[in-house]
Amino acid sequence: MAEVNLIVEGMHCGACIKRVTQAINGAGAIRVEEVRVGAARFVADDAQAVTEQVIAALAKAGYPAHPDAAHADPAHAVA
Repeated sequence: MAEVNLIVEGMHCGACIKRVTQAINGAGAIRVEEVRVGAARFVADDAQAVTEQVIAALAKAGYPAHPDAAHADPAHAVA
């Protein structure tokens, strides 16, 4: 399992946090660790594939996202 950190754009409130959490859960993350305005962290078995699915789900929900390179785990790097 690998931890993935994302920068999530367009979040402004608690309702945004709820929608982002639901999108991450629906995209195959094993466990959502944290969602806060501007960022999300989750755990996945296949970090690369799940990250791509999560980013696509967030975009569909209206929240563009990308990996947070500043918090990347070098042992489980996700491009």
